[in-house]
Amino acid sequence: MAGRTPHNSGRPWQLRARRAKCEHTFVSAEASILHADADAFFASVEQRDDPSLRGRPTIVGAGVVMAASYEARAFGIHGGMNGGRARRLCPQAAVVPPRFSAYTEASRALFDLFEETAPLVEGLSLEEAFLDVRGLERISGTPRQIAERLRRQAKERVGLAVTVGIARTKVLAKMGSRAAKPDGLFVIEADREAEFLRPLPVEALWGVGLSTADKLRAHGIQTIGELERRDEGELAMFLGAHAARHLHAIANRRDPRPVRRGQRRRSIGTQSAFAGGDKSGSELDALLVTLVDRVTRRARAANRAGRTVTLRLRFGDFSRATRSRTMPHPTAGTGAVLAGARALLAAARPLIEHRGVTLLGITVANLADEAQLELPLEPRLDPALDLALDEIRERFGSDSIRRGSTGPRTPRHFTQV
Repeated sequence: MAGRTPHNSGRPWQLRARRAKCEHTFVSAEASILHADADAFFASVEQRDDPSLRGRPTIVGAGVVMAASYEARAFGIHGGMNGGRARRLCPQAAVVPPRFSAYTEASRALFDLFEETAPLVEGLSLEEAFLDVRGLERISGTPRQIAERLRRQAKERVGLAVTVGIARTKVLAKMGSRAAKPDGLFVIEADREAEFLRPLPVEALWGVGLSTADKLRAHGIQTIGELERRDEGELAMFLGAHAARHLHAIANRRDPRPVRRGQRRRSIGTQSAFAGGDKSGSELDALLVTLVDRVTRRARAANRAGRTVTLRLRFGDFSRATRSRTMPHPTAGTGAVLAGARALLAAARPLIEHRGVTLLGITVANLADEAQLELPLEPRLDPALDLALDEIRERFGSDSIRRGSTGPRTPRHFTQV
C-alpha cells in the first residue's frame, strides 16, 4: 500500500458528514466511486462455511445453477445454466442446495462494513454496492487506500473476498471491478478512461446485452471506441432514442448519475430449470410451492413486501412467456403470493400443454418496506404460520421443515454426481 494507512476507528467520516450532509449531486472529476462486489457470493459463503468445499468446484442449486465458484466457472459453468448441463461439464463438482438465511446474514455483515467505510452507499444486490468516498482523503486516505482496507476487512470480518473497481463514474467503477475479478482491485484514473474503454468489445459496457450487442455489430460497431465515434442520431435509428442517448453518453465517458443513499432492489425472484417438458400438473404445482416459499422467505427476511406477482415460463421450443397480476395490498405472505401464482399458472396451462415447459420462475415486485399482514381467514393465509416456519428454518436449517406438497428434498450436504 502506498503511503501510510490512516487510523480507522468506527465511522471516521461521520463528523464531516454531519457538517456537509454528504448528499452530493454532481459527479467527481477524480476516481472516487467504488464498486465493491463479493466474488461468487452464494458459492463463496458455502465454501466459507464448509471447509471441505474450499478449492473444489462448487455449484449452488441443482435444477438451475444459482451460483458457481470460480473453480466451477473454469469448466464453463455460470449462473442460470441448467443444472444437468453444469454437472455434465464438471462431474466432480459439489452441488449444494441454497441457504438463504446464511446469504442474508453475510449480506448484512458486508453492508455494515460498507456503511462504516463511506457516507454514501447504494446497494445493487445482496453482495454489491457503490460507495462514494469523495472528500475522505484527510480522514480515511485515498480511494485506493480505502478500497484496500475494505477488502482486507471483508476477509477478516466476513470471511469473503471482495473485488473493488474505482473510477470517476458508476459505469466505469462497475467495469473496473469486472476487470479485476476475482479478488482484485482496479483503478481507472480520469486521464486513462479512454485508453481503458476504447479497445473493449461493446458488450463490455454495463447494460449492453446480447440483443443490443448484435444490433451494434450488424451496423459495423464492434468496440466501444467505434461506438464513441458514431453520431447519437444514427444510433437512435436502430436502437431507439433512449438507448442511443444512454450508450452514446457512457461510451463518451459521460455518466452524471451520483451514488444515492438508500436505493433498494425493486423485486425478489427465483427460478428453476429442468430437462424435458412433460411435467405433470402436480409436479409443476409442487415446484411452484417451493419457489414461492423461497421468494417470500427472502422478502420477509428483508422486511419487504410486494404487490405484483410475476410467473416466468420457458417452453420446450425455447420461447418464453411472462404472466403478472397485482394484488390489492403489498404482502410477503406465502399463502397470498402462492394463490396469485397458482392462478397465473392455471391461466398458462394451455400453452404449457401445447409446448411443454422447461423453466418456471416467480418474482414478487413493486416492493415496499412494510408487509401488509393478511387476515387469517384460512390457515394457509395465516401470517403467524409463515413467521413460525421462518424461525424454525433459521434455527435448524432450511431443510428442517417443508410443505408436504413439495416432495422429498436433497440432503443439506453436497452430493457427488
